[in-house]
Amino acid sequence: MVDVAAGTTSARANTELRSLTLISIAHWVSHYYILVLPMLYPFLKDRLGVDFIALGLSMSVFGVVSGFTQVPVGYIVDHFGARRILIIGLVLGSGSFVLLGLNLTYGWLIACGALLGLANSVYHPSDYALLAANIDGSRIGRAFSIHTFAGFFGGAVAPATVAALVAVVGGQGALIASGAVGLVAALLLIAIPIPEASAATANSGGNVSGRANVWTPAIMVLTVFFLLLGLSNSGISTFGVLALMNGYGQLFSTANVALTGYLASSAIGVLAGGFLADRTNRHGQVAAVCFAVNAVVVVAIALTTPSAFVLIPALLVAGFLGGVIAPSRDMMVRKAAPAGAAGRAFGIVSTGFNMSGIISPLLFGFIMDQNMPRWVFGLAGLFMVLTVLLTFVTDREPDAEDD
Repeated sequence: MVDVAAGTTSARANTELRSLTLISIAHWVSHYYILVLPMLYPFLKDRLGVDFIALGLSMSVFGVVSGFTQVPVGYIVDHFGARRILIIGLVLGSGSFVLLGLNLTYGWLIACGALLGLANSVYHPSDYALLAANIDGSRIGRAFSIHTFAGFFGGAVAPATVAALVAVVGGQGALIASGAVGLVAALLLIAIPIPEASAATANSGGNVSGRANVWTPAIMVLTVFFLLLGLSNSGISTFGVLALMNGYGQLFSTANVALTGYLASSAIGVLAGGFLADRTNRHGQVAAVCFAVNAVVVVAIALTTPSAFVLIPALLVAGFLGGVIAPSRDMMVRKAAPAGAAGRAFGIVSTGFNMSGIISPLLFGFIMDQNMPRWVFGLAGLFMVLTVLLTFVTDREPDAEDD
């Protein structure tokens, strides 16, 4: 009996490790793919003869398509199975870059943005449904953190990877080679079996159907929560360097070091947050405390002119705390999602991130055009305060529904 139990435990651990590894690879690809086109804008501008606004339209199309398809894809994931849909998404994203590399025209660039947006809508519903189904509850926080870290890492290495590919095989070759990355990930998912996740396979005791209602107040509030999270982070990530140079007189090199430190410490914070998320049920309170401290730090930067010796450590702290809340954020969604509806729940709340991706460039770009660079940090701090206030609602809502 002991041997049987040990064998079962070992098999379960192997399945969890396999699932987490493959899903994290897919998440790495998703974040890498988001930055491929922006990193190639100088090459595309020269080859296509268009301005940067026209090039930027490709990513606007990406954001709109991804935002509008997250929810329906979440339903498809729960109905047909997350692993199958994840493979399709990887192949679709892969194909979009290969097709653009073989047909380098402006029309294909816009089509590539649309296909990438559709592929991007697959990752969060599929990934989180698979993690929720295949990872033991005592380790799910750490699994969420590793998954999120993989995405951060994919975005972090994208600039250097794309630059290296352009140097070796040229711009079109870089597109095709980037497309091959997604295909390799899809083949890994095909070749290495992991348990499927769908409403049909959910362990719900036969009481929850694929039509379980996910349009609950808790999910709606969490969608707004994700929107505010995205807005509070994206302004600093996107316009932080320009704001520090124009509003604080920092050198380009110093501003880049500060932003790099902010992003790197966020990735480290994500891993630390995973351990914390597995050791508490107060995920909303964790998020509230971390973002409250963040708000103080960021608003202080907005109201003062710190030297580089103060600015860099301050952004390191802000980045770390911003990363710590990511696993707790995911745990809050997992708690609010009905059994067998993880794909739909994460699909719905992820539209908040997509909405922030559409709003943020326009909002913070307007601020910079009005020569108000300090408001990049001021507005980010305001969104953080609103996030803290909303956290108290997200922490109570699921329990209220249970009563």
